[in-house]
Amino acid sequence: MAQGSKKKYTDKQKRQAEHIAEGYEDRGTGKKEAKRRAWATVNKESGGGKKSGSGRGKQKKKASAKKGGRKGGTASKGKKKTAKKRRGKKPGPKKGSRKKKS
Repeated sequence: MAQGSKKKYTDKQKRQAEHIAEGYEDRGTGKKEAKRRAWATVNKESGGGKKSGSGRGKQKKKASAKKGGRKGGTASKGKKKTAKKRRGKKPGPKKGSRKKKS
């Protein structure tokens, strides 16, 4: 199989790459770069093309899909990360502060 050939990929993987590439193009990425990134994403999620042999079935990694193309992979747009509240604890001294000697 020639390098760059998509012969060993399933129809589902080809569809996924097409949809991912469309998403990159919508965000202003060039057509060639969008295609390259899309196939890189498909390879990352599924482990590449369909391989023969038994015992090759592995669970998909969906980390890149959850990220959704946003830097840092935040869960949703517009939401800020908030600090967790302390439960039942009194606020202590600030870091780096010391008691002055009198």
